[in-house]
Amino acid sequence: MERLPGWLRRHVAAIRAVVVLTLLLGAVYPLAVTGVAQALFNGRANGSMIERDGRAVGSALIGQSFTDAEGKAVGTYFQSRPSAAGDGYDMLSTAASNLGPEDVVDVLPVPGAEEGGRQSLLTQVCARSKEIGEREGVSGARPYCTPDGVGAVLKVFPAVGLPIRVVSVNQACPATPFVAEYGGVKVECGRPGEDYSAGRTVPVRGDVTHIRVPGDAVTASGSGLDPHISVAYAELQAPRVAKARGMDEGRVRALIAAHTDGRGLGFMGEPAVNVLELNLALDQG
Repeated sequence: MERLPGWLRRHVAAIRAVVVLTLLLGAVYPLAVTGVAQALFNGRANGSMIERDGRAVGSALIGQSFTDAEGKAVGTYFQSRPSAAGDGYDMLSTAASNLGPEDVVDVLPVPGAEEGGRQSLLTQVCARSKEIGEREGVSGARPYCTPDGVGAVLKVFPAVGLPIRVVSVNQACPATPFVAEYGGVKVECGRPGEDYSAGRTVPVRGDVTHIRVPGDAVTASGSGLDPHISVAYAELQAPRVAKARGMDEGRVRALIAAHTDGRGLGFMGEPAVNVLELNLALDQG
């Protein structure tokens, strides 16, 4: 080695470091961590898979949908919260929607156009709340939502000064605007393809005082993989599930309590219900 040129010695040393670190970090360390995980946390290390009748039906840590072939909620099961991960609970696309509270204006679809429109986060929440309310037999009304399940948002022209034109931008014509007038001006329905960006955005809260559909029922988690729902959302679904299965509602609520996880470390977060475990318990009677 001493007789090798300096530049060559440096290359040999670099190659040796690559080989040693590859063995240590690419083989020895992963095998050691895997061995410890299998020895101490076997169930969790393998994904906390849940099996029934000899086959895996899901994971206790990853949410899933309980829908039919057409994507409609199955009435005999508790429903999970929405997911923004791929087509829903896709572990290879775990993500949030990245839409924030200021995303309130839809892009209305133009009939016959190749590209469809885009629902704002507000309209997504409103539509989900309306659908869940109808499914569970309660009011799905929320602040800033129209009765037909879109964001209650106006565009006012001009942006500054007295209004001379007002448009309910999320209600495509020929829909009837959720309010007839604003500032003494008749409200128009939204026309697909028209640019309303120059107007002033005015969300309208409405007079909703009691929200029956919980927030986790209409919003996705940050990962899009959350296997839990709130106790409030589970309790909301209990009458529908009990009726669909012909079960005593008290029995269904007892199963909810039995599959409710407490706060992390006793003080972090809120109690939550594992949907898959609850639905499997229902199937067992």
